[in-house]
Amino acid sequence: MIVKMFATMFPVILAGVLNMLFVKTKFCKKHSLPIDGGKNFIDGKRIFGGNKTWIGFFGMIAAGAASQALCGIFCKLFNGVNYFYDFHENTLPFNIFAGAAIGFVYVLFELPNSFVKRRIDIPSGKTVKGLKGAVFCIMDQIDSLIGVGLVFAAIYPMPVWQYFLYILFGAVIHSIVNMILWKIRIRKNF
Repeated sequence: MIVKMFATMFPVILAGVLNMLFVKTKFCKKHSLPIDGGKNFIDGKRIFGGNKTWIGFFGMIAAGAASQALCGIFCKLFNGVNYFYDFHENTLPFNIFAGAAIGFVYVLFELPNSFVKRRIDIPSGKTVKGLKGAVFCIMDQIDSLIGVGLVFAAIYPMPVWQYFLYILFGAVIHSIVNMILWKIRIRKNF
């Protein structure tokens, strides 16, 4: 079951890494427009911050579609296991739609976390120490997974415990991937 869950989740992991690399390109930095338009909320603080950009938002949707399509091809060629294909035919249109939906909710579910962090003075792209830092370190690992799990549940029927297992399992994988990306200096912080 864990192998099948990992195979189902792998396109999300791949899309996240690809999008992180994409937004670090000179092209993205040059064409980076913040989702909040650089505007402040009524409290005078940025709405989401400078790290939540339209190019990253749409980049994650495209990376999700491409990653799911690529993994679908891999599953066809090597009889890979994936919960999606227990309930849907492994076709390019299905994979593009599913991957785009996953990419969309991934970035959408990050926004409330960013909004709250700006309200409590955690700078965009930074971490803080103490209890506040620990809570948001966990939230940074699971915010997008809450939405991704909902898309998974819409694509195939799963028990509630499996939804929460995806969040837990995904948080562990997300942390490991972030640590690796930090070690190889792709991420600025862990």
